Amino acid sequence: MPLTVSMTVNGKAVSKDIEPRTLLVQFLRENLGLTGTHVGCDTSQCGACVVHIDGKSVKSCTMFATQAEGGEVTTIEGLAAKDGTLHPMQAAFREHHGLQCGFCTPGMVMSSVDLLKNNPSPTEKEVREWLEGNICRCTGYHNIVKAVLSAADEMRGVARAAE
Repeated sequence: MPLTVSMTVNGKAVSKDIEPRTLLVQFLRENLGLTGTHVGCDTSQCGACVVHIDGKSVKSCTMFATQAEGGEVTTIEGLAAKDGTLHPMQAAFREHHGLQCGFCTPGMVMSSVDLLKNNPSPTEKEVREWLEGNICRCTGYHNIVKAVLSAADEMRGVARAAE
């Protein structure tokens, strides 16, 4: 028996009838067409499905859409400004080649934005520890970490010396 779920996604109120067992990642991708949030492992290990709910990063494959009822959900599609200007984290990933195939990138970016909200000046070690729940099979993480540290500086208004 379908249930109606309502929430705000990327600043827009949405309400849809869904099956009670619908995962949030399925709701976003299949019901709302927001395919930037990826399903990578089906076991909550890879972090490709990370979104923000009420300002905190969560793996959207680990919760039912009904658990986000009334919440504020931000996906990778909602991170850029309305005019299309990339969020500093998105720009840093592009500038520092923090992606190769791009599959893990939305989850990495969303996790990293949450890190900087909690710790605006992380060390390299802290970035690596924070991203332990996100798996990249392509880059070796070096450029991802550089991107996060660069975005941290940008968001704090600090110029980073050329590397």
